[in-house]
Amino acid sequence: MSSKAKTSETKVQVLKGQDAEDAVLDYLVKMNRPFGAVDVAANLKGAVPKTATQKILVSLAEKGKIVQKLYGKTTFFVANQANLEDIPAEKLSALETEFKETEEANKLLQADVRAATAELARIKNAPTDTELNTRLEETAAKIEKTIARLEPLRSGAPPISTEELLQLDAEWTKYRNDWVRRRKIFNTFWALVTDALPPQEATALAEDLGIEFDTTEHIALEKGPLCAPQKSVLGKRRR
Repeated sequence: MSSKAKTSETKVQVLKGQDAEDAVLDYLVKMNRPFGAVDVAANLKGAVPKTATQKILVSLAEKGKIVQKLYGKTTFFVANQANLEDIPAEKLSALETEFKETEEANKLLQADVRAATAELARIKNAPTDTELNTRLEETAAKIEKTIARLEPLRSGAPPISTEELLQLDAEWTKYRNDWVRRRKIFNTFWALVTDALPPQEATALAEDLGIEFDTTEHIALEKGPLCAPQKSVLGKRRR
């Protein structure tokens, strides 16, 4: 079959006269919503030409079968609500029942959506396999370290006595105070000696004299919890 024959078969029949008027009116009543003339002609698939559609709509409005509304420069047409049939009570009741059922079903679906959203958020916040492996390795390392600390007790080694703890605490305080005092004396003396020297010469002099300054490890230890003012195990404050 040729393309010309197919075109002739699918061509929409153009309505005229009363048929065209009935088609336009039936469409507006069926849809029961405002339309412009262009939209009506387009939705009728060309069965009524645009020019004819405009004339028919105006004519139907003059007859009171439809209502014509002007919004700015645009004209809309809608079926006259006074001419529409009232919905029977039985049908209205059925529609209300259907509405309630649909509303309940919608609530259930919303609950399912909320539950699914919460589950999705939980899954997204859950650690990945890589993160779990890292945590397992860290936990295993902590367990191993704790077991190693407990090993002397398990082997029967005597625990440190209260007197030994007091002695260690006293020695720590004494030696650290001595170190702090001597470091202060040295820093004062060194500042006087190198006050007039450029930084490069001061560094060279320290290397020639074999002076060792605090390393990053010493600085980190000094800023750590061991050297911070705190109460010892036995309640004695360190300085």
